[in-house]
Formats: sequence, C-alpha cells, structure tokens
Amino acid sequence: MIHHNWNEKPSLKKVKCVHTDAAKYIVNRALTAGKEYEVKNETEEFYFIIDNTGKVGGFYKDYFQEA
Repeated sequence: MIHHNWNEKPSLKKVKCVHTDAAKYIVNRALTAGKEYEVKNETEEFYFIIDNTGKVGGFYKDYFQEA
C-alpha cells in the first residue's frame, strides 16, 4: 500500500521524456516529449511519475533519460 502516499513523498530524481513513440500503448496523452517529470518510485524496468493527468503512472524507462 506504499503507492497511496507517493504524491506526498519527496521525489527520488527528475527524468526527461525523450519520446512518446510507443509500440503497444498510447502514451502521448500522459507524457510530453521534452518535459521533465519527478520520479516517485522506480523498479528495474519502470519509472513511476506524476504524469500530465496529475496522477502517478508507471512507464517504461526507455521513454526517459535522467535530467
């Protein structure tokens, strides 16, 4: 239940979205290429960020580079 307080937690780091070209999912509604996002949590293959909708979402790391 750690995900319930991710909005209030301090961010781990910032990442910059480098592209929104997804092969399988539509991510251009939640991410903007060139924009920086605050990482609230991360796993081996995902960043959990506050996206353009204002909610925490999990995205593959290949959409980002460290800022």
